[in-house]
Amino acid sequence: MRAAVVSEFGGPEAVEIAEVEVPQPRARQVRIRVAAATLNPVDAGVRSGVFGGAGTRLGLGWDVAGTVDAVGVASAWNVGDEVVALHYGVAKPLGTHAEYVVVDADAVAKAPATVDAVHAATVPLNALTAAQALDLLGLRPGQSLLVTGAAGAVGGFAVQLAARAGISVTGLARAGDEELVRSLGASGFVTEGVPAGFDAVLDAAVLGERALAWVRDGGAYAGVIPQAAPQAVRGVRTGAVEVGADGARLAELVRLVEEGALTLRVAETVPLQDAVKAHARLAEGGLRGRVVLVP
Repeated sequence: MRAAVVSEFGGPEAVEIAEVEVPQPRARQVRIRVAAATLNPVDAGVRSGVFGGAGTRLGLGWDVAGTVDAVGVASAWNVGDEVVALHYGVAKPLGTHAEYVVVDADAVAKAPATVDAVHAATVPLNALTAAQALDLLGLRPGQSLLVTGAAGAVGGFAVQLAARAGISVTGLARAGDEELVRSLGASGFVTEGVPAGFDAVLDAAVLGERALAWVRDGGAYAGVIPQAAPQAVRGVRTGAVEVGADGARLAELVRLVEEGALTLRVAETVPLQDAVKAHARLAEGGLRGRVVLVP
């Protein structure tokens, strides 16, 4: 089968489409025939060597939507099930940017019935990251939250999930994104001159200490890069989410998609064989939605 991998770190041109063996599921695993797989900034990080792994071949891709085509023993899934899943890991030999992928059965959820596979593939990594970051913050209804990067994939999901939970959300993004961010449920919007005093900040734009300054004394800060939260000051509780595969939580998010409570945004769809072009487009920036690869 074909798979996108990197053997040497570098820019988009470092991505290779290699012929590799079709992976086989072990106990409590399933194999998914990939219909669509999202390209995320973490893939660019793997490609460029941010996470290490020099001297080995690394697979790319965390999100997948597709069809179960083989199951290991003790799996509750059946061949033919339409599913989505998060394939966690920055140093795995094969990722979801491939024709087939094997994932743990408990990382899988039924695919949303209301959208196609391309849109479904945008859910696992970004929506789980947003949900788990909100868990870290532990806000109650009526409290105030600033989401930086509110027009991005993680930020957009965070705005919707927080607003649905009764939290007063302000989005920080570019001026041209105000209509989008407010449509996601933000009651406030800022581009600069951010006031201090929020109960919490979810820092999807990775502003670090700058964003920490907008949290009230004793509030909370959640970042989206593991182990990269700024040092706590003024009694502010700081942390950063390390997203985890969670099929049950993913199923809850899928239900929200089916209810129309989560907006799925696809910027472009690119064939797997053109993965280099997809990485180049991601590097250009300015996307309002994800680039999705299709085998």
